[in-house]
Amino acid sequence: MSGAQTLPSVGGESIAVPTDAARNTSFNDLLRAHFAWQKNSSNGHAAQAERVYHEVLHRFEVQHGRLVHSFWCTNVQSGLALTERNRKYHQNGLLSLHRETEWATKDFPDVAAQLHRCDELAVRARTVLTGVRQRICLQLVAASAAHLLSLVDHANAADATAETKAAVKEERQAIDRAERYYQEAANGQAEIVYFAGMAIVALAVTFFALLFLRFEWRVGVAALVAGAVGAVVSVIQRINSRAFHVDYDVGRPYAFFLGGLRPLIGGAMAIAIAFAFDSGMLHLPIGNPTQENQRLALVVVSFLAGFSERWAQDTLASVVPQSKAEPEQQPSH
Repeated sequence: MSGAQTLPSVGGESIAVPTDAARNTSFNDLLRAHFAWQKNSSNGHAAQAERVYHEVLHRFEVQHGRLVHSFWCTNVQSGLALTERNRKYHQNGLLSLHRETEWATKDFPDVAAQLHRCDELAVRARTVLTGVRQRICLQLVAASAAHLLSLVDHANAADATAETKAAVKEERQAIDRAERYYQEAANGQAEIVYFAGMAIVALAVTFFALLFLRFEWRVGVAALVAGAVGAVVSVIQRINSRAFHVDYDVGRPYAFFLGGLRPLIGGAMAIAIAFAFDSGMLHLPIGNPTQENQRLALVVVSFLAGFSERWAQDTLASVVPQSKAEPEQQPSH
Protein backbone atom coordinates (compact mmCIF):
# COMPACT_ATOMS: atom_id res chain seq x y z
CA MET A 1 0.00 0.00 0.00
CA SER A 2 1.39 3.40 -1.00
CA GLY A 3 1.95 5.77 1.89
CA ALA A 4 1.40 3.08 4.54
CA GLN A 5 3.54 1.18 7.01
CA THR A 6 2.79 -2.47 7.84
CA LEU A 7 3.07 -3.53 11.47
CA PRO A 8 2.60 -7.13 12.64
CA SER A 9 0.09 -7.75 15.42
CA VAL A 10 0.35 -10.24 18.28
CA GLY A 11 -1.75 -12.78 16.44
CA GLY A 12 0.38 -12.61 13.32
CA GLU A 13 -2.06 -10.46 11.33
CA SER A 14 -0.42 -7.49 9.68
CA ILE A 15 -1.91 -4.02 10.18
CA ALA A 16 -1.41 -1.31 7.55
CA VAL A 17 -0.98 2.13 9.11
CA PRO A 18 -1.03 5.26 6.91
CA THR A 19 2.13 7.39 7.04
CA ASP A 20 1.59 9.69 4.07
CA ALA A 21 1.57 13.21 5.54
CA ALA A 22 0.26 14.74 2.31
CA ARG A 23 -3.09 12.95 2.35
CA ASN A 24 -6.08 13.74 4.51
CA THR A 25 -5.97 11.82 7.79
CA SER A 26 -9.34 10.34 8.68
CA PHE A 27 -10.50 8.94 11.99
CA ASN A 28 -10.28 5.46 10.49
CA ASP A 29 -6.55 6.07 9.89
CA LEU A 30 -6.12 7.12 13.52
CA LEU A 31 -8.11 4.09 14.66
CA ARG A 32 -5.90 1.68 12.71
CA ALA A 33 -2.75 3.31 14.09
CA HIS A 34 -4.03 3.05 17.67
CA PHE A 35 -5.13 -0.57 17.15
CA ALA A 36 -1.69 -1.45 15.79
CA TRP A 37 -0.02 0.25 18.77
CA GLN A 38 -2.32 -1.58 21.16
CA LYS A 39 -1.69 -4.99 19.57
CA ASN A 40 2.10 -4.48 19.48
CA SER A 41 2.41 -3.02 22.97
CA SER A 42 4.11 -6.14 24.36
CA ASN A 43 6.46 -7.15 21.54
CA GLY A 44 9.48 -5.79 19.74
CA HIS A 45 7.41 -3.46 17.53
CA ALA A 46 5.97 -1.47 20.44
CA ALA A 47 8.22 1.58 20.05
CA GLN A 48 7.70 1.69 16.29
CA ALA A 49 3.92 1.33 16.63
CA GLU A 50 3.79 4.07 19.29
CA ARG A 51 5.83 6.42 17.10
CA VAL A 52 3.57 5.82 14.10
CA TYR A 53 0.45 6.33 16.22
CA HIS A 54 1.65 9.68 17.55
CA GLU A 55 2.57 10.80 14.04
CA VAL A 56 -0.90 9.95 12.75
CA LEU A 57 -2.47 11.53 15.86
CA HIS A 58 -0.56 14.76 15.24
CA ARG A 59 -1.76 14.96 11.61
CA PHE A 60 -5.32 14.10 12.66
CA GLU A 61 -5.38 16.82 15.33
CA VAL A 62 -3.96 19.39 12.92
CA GLN A 63 -6.78 18.68 10.48
CA HIS A 64 -9.71 17.95 12.84
CA GLY A 65 -8.79 19.48 16.22
CA ARG A 66 -7.38 18.13 19.45
CA LEU A 67 -8.77 14.97 21.04
CA VAL A 68 -11.09 15.88 23.94
CA HIS A 69 -12.51 12.43 24.63
CA SER A 70 -11.83 9.01 23.11
CA PHE A 71 -12.65 5.34 23.57
CA TRP A 72 -10.79 2.47 21.88
CA CYS A 73 -11.98 -1.13 21.80
CA THR A 74 -9.36 -3.69 22.85
CA ASN A 75 -10.56 -6.71 20.84
CA VAL A 76 -11.84 -5.23 17.58
CA GLN A 77 -10.79 -2.30 15.42
CA SER A 78 -13.48 0.10 16.65
CA GLY A 79 -13.54 3.32 18.60
CA LEU A 80 -14.83 6.86 18.87
CA ALA A 81 -13.45 10.29 19.64
CA LEU A 82 -14.63 13.81 20.36
CA THR A 83 -12.46 16.56 18.90
CA GLU A 84 -12.34 20.32 19.37
CA ARG A 85 -11.09 22.65 16.66
CA ASN A 86 -10.25 26.25 17.54
CA ARG A 87 -12.07 29.03 15.68
CA LYS A 88 -11.05 32.61 15.14
CA TYR A 89 -12.96 35.22 17.17
CA HIS A 90 -14.68 32.47 19.19
CA GLN A 91 -13.92 31.62 22.78
CA ASN A 92 -15.20 28.04 22.42
CA GLY A 93 -13.98 25.62 19.77
CA LEU A 94 -16.05 23.57 17.35
CA LEU A 95 -16.69 20.06 18.67
CA SER A 96 -17.13 17.02 16.41
CA LEU A 97 -17.90 13.37 17.13
CA HIS A 98 -16.04 10.69 15.14
CA ARG A 99 -16.69 6.97 15.32
CA GLU A 100 -15.91 3.70 13.56
CA THR A 101 -17.85 0.92 15.26
CA GLU A 102 -19.04 -1.47 12.54
CA TRP A 103 -16.73 -4.31 13.61
CA ALA A 104 -17.86 -4.11 17.25
CA THR A 105 -21.61 -3.78 16.62
CA LYS A 106 -22.13 -6.09 13.62
CA ASP A 107 -23.78 -8.69 15.89
CA PHE A 108 -25.52 -6.16 18.13
CA PRO A 109 -28.24 -4.33 16.15
CA ASP A 110 -29.69 -2.69 19.27
CA VAL A 111 -26.36 -1.09 20.16
CA ALA A 112 -25.81 -0.05 16.54
CA ALA A 113 -29.22 1.64 16.51
CA GLN A 114 -28.43 3.60 19.68
CA LEU A 115 -25.05 4.65 18.31
CA HIS A 116 -26.84 5.91 15.21
CA ARG A 117 -29.04 8.01 17.51
CA CYS A 118 -25.87 9.40 19.06
CA ASP A 119 -24.61 10.36 15.60
CA GLU A 120 -27.88 12.11 14.73
CA LEU A 121 -28.01 13.97 18.04
CA ALA A 122 -24.35 15.00 17.71
CA VAL A 123 -24.98 16.46 14.24
CA ARG A 124 -27.98 18.43 15.46
CA ALA A 125 -26.17 19.69 18.56
CA ARG A 126 -23.10 20.67 16.53
CA THR A 127 -25.24 22.55 14.00
CA VAL A 128 -27.84 24.20 16.23
CA LEU A 129 -26.27 24.70 19.65
CA THR A 130 -23.44 27.05 20.55
CA GLY A 131 -21.11 27.69 23.46
CA VAL A 132 -21.52 25.84 26.74
CA ARG A 133 -24.78 24.17 25.68
CA GLN A 134 -23.12 22.57 22.67
CA ARG A 135 -20.19 21.35 24.78
CA ILE A 136 -22.42 19.81 27.45
CA CYS A 137 -24.68 18.08 24.93
CA LEU A 138 -21.82 16.61 22.87
CA GLN A 139 -20.02 15.47 26.03
CA LEU A 140 -23.19 13.66 27.12
CA VAL A 141 -23.55 12.05 23.69
CA ALA A 142 -19.89 10.99 23.59
CA ALA A 143 -20.12 9.47 27.09
CA SER A 144 -23.22 7.47 26.14
CA ALA A 145 -21.64 6.27 22.89
CA ALA A 146 -18.46 5.20 24.70
CA HIS A 147 -20.45 3.31 27.30
CA LEU A 148 -22.44 1.51 24.59
CA LEU A 149 -19.26 0.57 22.80
CA SER A 150 -17.69 -0.74 26.00
CA LEU A 151 -20.64 -3.10 26.48
CA VAL A 152 -19.94 -4.94 23.21
CA ASP A 153 -16.14 -4.80 23.32
CA HIS A 154 -15.78 -8.04 25.27
CA ALA A 155 -19.13 -9.63 24.42
CA ASN A 156 -20.51 -11.43 21.41
CA ALA A 157 -24.04 -12.07 20.20
CA ALA A 158 -24.04 -15.70 21.33
CA ASP A 159 -23.37 -15.08 25.02
CA ALA A 160 -24.92 -11.64 25.50
CA THR A 161 -26.12 -11.66 29.09
CA ALA A 162 -29.25 -10.17 30.56
CA GLU A 163 -26.98 -7.74 32.42
CA THR A 164 -25.62 -6.43 29.10
CA LYS A 165 -29.12 -6.01 27.70
CA ALA A 166 -30.19 -4.14 30.84
CA ALA A 167 -27.16 -1.87 30.52
CA VAL A 168 -28.11 -1.10 26.91
CA LYS A 169 -31.61 -0.21 28.10
CA GLU A 170 -30.21 2.15 30.74
CA GLU A 171 -27.97 3.79 28.17
CA ARG A 172 -30.97 4.27 25.89
CA GLN A 173 -32.58 6.23 28.72
CA ALA A 174 -29.39 8.27 29.11
CA ILE A 175 -29.56 9.18 25.40
CA ASP A 176 -33.20 10.15 25.90
CA ARG A 177 -32.11 12.52 28.66
CA ALA A 178 -29.39 13.97 26.43
CA GLU A 179 -31.97 14.50 23.69
CA ARG A 180 -34.28 16.29 26.11
CA TYR A 181 -31.38 18.49 27.17
CA TYR A 182 -30.73 19.29 23.51
CA GLN A 183 -34.38 20.21 22.92
CA GLU A 184 -34.49 22.51 25.97
CA ALA A 185 -31.15 24.13 25.12
CA ALA A 186 -32.06 24.61 21.45
CA ASN A 187 -35.45 26.06 22.36
CA GLY A 188 -33.77 28.45 24.81
CA GLN A 189 -31.36 29.68 22.13
CA ALA A 190 -34.19 30.05 19.62
CA GLU A 191 -36.17 32.07 22.18
CA ILE A 192 -33.28 34.53 22.47
CA VAL A 193 -33.08 34.98 18.69
CA TYR A 194 -36.88 35.24 18.45
CA PHE A 195 -36.96 37.85 21.22
CA ALA A 196 -34.15 39.82 19.56
CA GLY A 197 -36.12 40.06 16.31
CA MET A 198 -39.29 40.98 18.16
CA ALA A 199 -37.59 43.64 20.30
CA ILE A 200 -35.80 45.27 17.37
CA VAL A 201 -38.97 45.56 15.29
CA ALA A 202 -41.03 46.74 18.29
CA LEU A 203 -38.45 49.42 19.14
CA ALA A 204 -38.32 50.61 15.54
CA VAL A 205 -42.12 50.81 15.31
CA THR A 206 -42.38 52.58 18.66
CA PHE A 207 -39.65 55.09 17.83
CA PHE A 208 -41.13 56.25 14.53
CA ALA A 209 -44.70 56.16 15.85
CA LEU A 210 -43.85 58.32 18.86
CA LEU A 211 -42.09 60.81 16.60
CA PHE A 212 -45.29 61.09 14.58
CA LEU A 213 -47.51 61.38 17.67
CA ARG A 214 -45.49 64.33 18.94
CA PHE A 215 -46.92 66.40 16.11
CA GLU A 216 -50.37 64.90 15.60
CA TRP A 217 -52.64 62.38 17.31
CA ARG A 218 -53.79 59.48 15.15
CA VAL A 219 -55.77 56.56 16.49
CA GLY A 220 -54.09 54.05 14.19
CA VAL A 221 -50.56 55.15 15.10
CA ALA A 222 -51.24 55.03 18.84
CA ALA A 223 -52.90 51.63 18.47
CA LEU A 224 -49.89 50.32 16.53
CA VAL A 225 -47.54 51.22 19.38
CA ALA A 226 -49.81 49.80 22.08
CA GLY A 227 -50.41 46.59 20.13
CA ALA A 228 -46.70 46.04 19.48
CA VAL A 229 -45.91 46.54 23.18
CA GLY A 230 -48.74 44.20 24.13
CA ALA A 231 -47.36 41.50 21.83
CA VAL A 232 -43.89 41.81 23.40
CA VAL A 233 -45.29 41.58 26.93
CA SER A 234 -47.35 38.53 25.94
CA VAL A 235 -44.29 36.68 24.65
CA ILE A 236 -42.23 37.60 27.72
CA GLN A 237 -44.96 36.23 29.97
CA ARG A 238 -45.11 32.96 28.04
CA ILE A 239 -41.33 32.59 28.13
CA ASN A 240 -41.28 33.10 31.90
CA SER A 241 -43.99 30.46 32.33
CA ARG A 242 -42.04 28.05 30.04
CA ALA A 243 -45.04 27.82 27.73
CA PHE A 244 -43.32 29.27 24.67
CA HIS A 245 -41.71 27.05 22.03
CA VAL A 246 -39.92 27.98 18.82
CA ASP A 247 -38.91 25.79 15.86
CA TYR A 248 -35.19 25.65 16.62
CA ASP A 249 -34.07 23.40 13.74
CA VAL A 250 -35.04 25.95 11.07
CA GLY A 251 -32.07 28.24 11.73
CA ARG A 252 -31.51 31.59 13.42
CA PRO A 253 -32.58 33.86 10.51
CA TYR A 254 -36.02 32.24 10.37
CA ALA A 255 -36.48 32.48 14.16
CA PHE A 256 -35.43 36.15 13.96
CA PHE A 257 -37.93 36.70 11.13
CA LEU A 258 -40.77 35.10 13.11
CA GLY A 259 -39.93 37.27 16.11
CA GLY A 260 -40.03 40.40 13.95
CA LEU A 261 -43.49 39.48 12.71
CA ARG A 262 -44.97 39.19 16.22
CA PRO A 263 -45.20 42.93 17.09
CA LEU A 264 -46.46 43.68 13.56
CA ILE A 265 -49.28 41.15 13.96
CA GLY A 266 -50.12 42.54 17.40
CA GLY A 267 -50.10 46.07 16.00
CA ALA A 268 -52.39 45.10 13.11
CA MET A 269 -54.92 43.52 15.48
CA ALA A 270 -54.73 46.59 17.73
CA ILE A 271 -55.41 48.96 14.82
CA ALA A 272 -58.49 46.97 13.83
CA ILE A 273 -59.80 46.99 17.41
CA ALA A 274 -59.10 50.72 17.84
CA PHE A 275 -60.92 51.61 14.63
CA ALA A 276 -63.86 49.44 15.66
CA PHE A 277 -64.23 51.36 18.94
CA ASP A 278 -63.42 54.76 17.45
CA SER A 279 -66.02 54.36 14.67
CA GLY A 280 -68.79 53.37 17.06
CA MET A 281 -69.04 49.72 15.99
CA LEU A 282 -68.09 48.83 19.55
CA HIS A 283 -68.83 50.80 22.69
CA LEU A 284 -66.27 51.99 25.24
CA PRO A 285 -67.77 51.99 28.77
CA ILE A 286 -66.16 55.25 29.92
CA GLY A 287 -67.60 56.96 32.99
CA ASN A 288 -66.31 60.41 32.07
CA PRO A 289 -66.17 60.44 28.24
CA THR A 290 -63.66 63.23 27.73
CA GLN A 291 -61.31 63.23 24.76
CA GLU A 292 -58.32 62.39 26.93
CA ASN A 293 -60.14 59.50 28.65
CA GLN A 294 -61.30 58.16 25.31
CA ARG A 295 -57.76 58.16 23.97
CA LEU A 296 -56.48 56.38 27.08
CA ALA A 297 -59.22 53.78 26.74
CA LEU A 298 -58.30 53.18 23.10
CA VAL A 299 -54.66 52.68 24.11
CA VAL A 300 -55.74 50.13 26.75
CA VAL A 301 -57.89 48.08 24.37
CA SER A 302 -55.13 48.27 21.73
CA PHE A 303 -52.64 46.88 24.24
CA LEU A 304 -55.06 44.07 25.07
CA ALA A 305 -55.51 43.31 21.37
CA GLY A 306 -51.75 42.97 20.91
CA PHE A 307 -51.43 40.98 24.13
CA SER A 308 -54.17 38.49 23.24
CA GLU A 309 -54.99 37.87 19.59
CA ARG A 310 -57.76 35.50 20.66
CA TRP A 311 -59.48 38.30 22.61
CA ALA A 312 -59.11 40.64 19.62
CA GLN A 313 -60.54 38.08 17.21
CA ASP A 314 -63.50 37.32 19.48
CA THR A 315 -64.16 41.04 19.96
CA LEU A 316 -64.13 41.73 16.23
CA ALA A 317 -66.28 38.69 15.55
CA SER A 318 -68.93 40.06 17.91
CA VAL A 319 -69.62 42.99 15.57
CA VAL A 320 -70.05 40.84 12.48
CA PRO A 321 -73.78 40.27 11.80
CA GLN A 322 -74.72 36.65 12.11
CA SER A 323 -77.26 35.43 9.56
CA LYS A 324 -79.71 32.89 10.81
CA ALA A 325 -80.83 30.31 8.36
CA GLU A 326 -84.59 30.06 8.12
CA PRO A 327 -85.93 26.65 9.00
CA GLU A 328 -86.86 24.59 5.99
CA GLN A 329 -90.60 24.20 5.51
CA GLN A 330 -91.81 20.68 5.63
CA PRO A 331 -93.77 19.69 2.53
CA SER A 332 -97.46 19.45 3.22
CA HIS A 333 -99.15 16.15 2.67
